[in-house]
Amino acid sequence: MLVTGSSRGIGRAISEALLESGASVLLHYNRSAVGASELHDRYPDTSVTLQADLSKSEEATRLFHESVDALGGLDVLINNAGIVSEMPLSMDAVHWERAWDLTMAVNLKAPAILSRLSLGHFIEHGGGRIITVSSRAAFRGDTADYMAYAASKGGLVSFTRSIARAFGRQGVKAFLLAPGFIRTDMAADAVRLYGEEYVMQGVALDRLTEPDDVAPIVVLLASGKADHATGCTIDINAASYVH
Repeated sequence: MLVTGSSRGIGRAISEALLESGASVLLHYNRSAVGASELHDRYPDTSVTLQADLSKSEEATRLFHESVDALGGLDVLINNAGIVSEMPLSMDAVHWERAWDLTMAVNLKAPAILSRLSLGHFIEHGGGRIITVSSRAAFRGDTADYMAYAASKGGLVSFTRSIARAFGRQGVKAFLLAPGFIRTDMAADAVRLYGEEYVMQGVALDRLTEPDDVAPIVVLLASGKADHATGCTIDINAASYVH
C-alpha cells in the first residue's frame, strides 16, 4: 500500500492504522521526514519510507515506480497528500496564479498521475483499490481565500467516480473521503484566522474530528470488505456537510 503524505496528520494516522493491521506500507513524505521515520522505526519489517515532491510530475511518477519496486507490487493507493494556501483576491496576479498552480499540482495532478499509473498496474495484476481524501469543501465550497483548495478537491471527486465507473469490471475499486476540519497542522491555520468557535460551526458533535477518526474507515476500504461501496463518498465531518 502506498500512502501519500504519511508523515503527519491524517496520513500518519492512516499509515499507523494500516501497519497495525498487518499491511505493508510505503510511507511517503516531502519535507517532514521525522513522522515517517518514526513509523518506520516502529514497523521496520513492513514499512518503507520514500521522499517525493508531489508538486513535480516527474517526482510523482518516480514515487509510484519506486514504491512498486520497494513493496514488490502494489494493491492499494491512498491519495492523501495535500496542501492549502490562503489566496485572497487582493494578492497580486502573479503570486495568486502561482499559488493556484501549486495547489492544483499537489492536490489534483499528482493524485491523477499516481492513479493513472496504479490503474495500469492493478489491471495487469488482478485489481486494486484507490482511496482518495477529498474534502467537504469539494461539495459545499469554501471561503474566498480558499477557492483553489475547494476546486482542487472537487476535481478529485469526478476523477475518482470516473475510475469507479470505468474500471470496476477490471478489478479496480475507488472511494472518496470527505473530511471537514480535522485537528491537524493544516487546520491550525483556519483556527488561527477564524477561531475555534468558527471552525466548530455546524459540527454536530462536541469535539473537532481527529485524524484517528478517519483512519479506521480507510482500513476497512483497503481491506476489500466494502468493495460494493466503490464510487461512494464517505462523509467524515461530524454532519457539518452531509450530501
